[in-house]
Amino acid sequence: MSAPAPSTLAIVDAEPLPRQDEVLTDAALAFVAELHRQFTPRRNELLARRGERRAEIARTSTLDFLPETAAVRADDSWKVAPAPAALNDRRVEITGPTDRKMTINALNSGAKVWLADFEDASAPTWENVVLGQLNLSDAYERRIDFTDPRSGKSYALKSADELATVVMRPRGWHLEERHLQLDGVSVPGALVDFGLYFFHNAQRLIDLGKGPYFYLPKTESHLEARLWNDIFVFAQDYVGIPQGTVRATVLIETITAAYEMEEILYELRDHAAGLNAGRWDYLFSIVKNFRDGGAKFVLPDRNAVTMTAPFMRAYTELLVRTCHKRGAHAIGGMAAFIPSRRDAEVNKVAFEKVKADKDREANDGFDGSWVAHPDLVPIALASFDAVLGEKPNQKDRLREDVSVAPGDLIAIDSLDARPTYDGLRNAVAVGIRYIEAWLRGLGAVAIFNLMEDAATAEISRSQIWQWINADVVFENGEHATADLTRKVAAEELAAIREEIGEETFTAGKWQQAHDLLLQVSLDQDYADFLTLPAYEQLR
Repeated sequence: MSAPAPSTLAIVDAEPLPRQDEVLTDAALAFVAELHRQFTPRRNELLARRGERRAEIARTSTLDFLPETAAVRADDSWKVAPAPAALNDRRVEITGPTDRKMTINALNSGAKVWLADFEDASAPTWENVVLGQLNLSDAYERRIDFTDPRSGKSYALKSADELATVVMRPRGWHLEERHLQLDGVSVPGALVDFGLYFFHNAQRLIDLGKGPYFYLPKTESHLEARLWNDIFVFAQDYVGIPQGTVRATVLIETITAAYEMEEILYELRDHAAGLNAGRWDYLFSIVKNFRDGGAKFVLPDRNAVTMTAPFMRAYTELLVRTCHKRGAHAIGGMAAFIPSRRDAEVNKVAFEKVKADKDREANDGFDGSWVAHPDLVPIALASFDAVLGEKPNQKDRLREDVSVAPGDLIAIDSLDARPTYDGLRNAVAVGIRYIEAWLRGLGAVAIFNLMEDAATAEISRSQIWQWINADVVFENGEHATADLTRKVAAEELAAIREEIGEETFTAGKWQQAHDLLLQVSLDQDYADFLTLPAYEQLR
């Protein structure tokens, strides 16, 4: 008697989308189902391990480099695989969601790399998940164009040699994709995003002289990197492409990963392309993990925590040294400014700040950096051109002068700045505005001339939570309390209603966003990610 055929993936509670059959083919869904069967149990174990690690931090209020992996760090002989030609020069990378207009603009932007984002810059509606895949495949087949219905402006791809190399970012391990289930169990969003993209595009990209390249978000340990590496090995065998074709850049955007940078590169060494310094999520992770560590771990207003803060310098300099020691690219943080079409003075001040930020990164040894808007590409390019010249990177700068002790990475109290009342008001205002847009399916949102994504909302609500629980006293004498936060949130909601008008306000999801922000900011039981309760409300 033959074995029963394995169960197939079911599409659950999802309205049919135009051309979805091109993405959700039987063969592609069979591949995603196999990824789910093979790797979701380990993913579940690693999520549980995160909770155990967090409990240990709550108990000890400290972190250290791992004693059990000391031999990996001490062994100077190993390096990551050499960068493929398409990823050797990464001096400017633009980030953004995979809607049709952004796909064309990012590829045409003049940046060397486009981070095509299914994670923090994309609210995971079924439409965004499926059509984002379709847009990328269309771009590789050069069958993509777009006409803006409001302006009538048309967009089309430049010639192939002018286009950015795509590095795709799937969702983090914590998120499920409720619309794809196997035997009633939702498939992790990371496996859906990776699986569909890899299955349809791996060979297509090889034929274009590139390859399936990925950014790995929210990684918390080298064991999570090991899981990804095993997925890459399995996937390459499954579709019949050479081992080592996949390349992955890991975002060091959690405080625990900062203590395991070398181990993360080691686990992925045949597939590693580099590490990236993801600023907002990194601060969010510090607050999340040390939220009950007392006054010395209280962060000031997010805008007061610049990359020159001592603990942020320790993090970025260790990242550059680690990457270059192992032959990997070190990619700097985000310039999130969005130019104003109406205010030249705002632009002038912001452009000067962006230039100073990118000059510092280039001079520190980074091989490239992120921007959120095409207008910033030339500024970042000039900073890196000045240092790199004709060289594709500066991995030969080993930064052996850098020495970082375990305590340096969590020396939050080395900052002079303190939380302010205006900081609370800004956190509430940005949180409400971002969550409202997210609930409508938008993941990248311009707010107060900054491109905000889910990491922004996470740091906003985490700081509110921390300030209340640490009984912070603001400069005006007011205590951070739940009642004060509710009062500020009510005022911000009323101001938004006044600003946009009753009709637009009612058509949006403003009250829902207000309520959700307060829920994740004020609940004593701190939610690991606000996108978890938010996803329950995303329709």
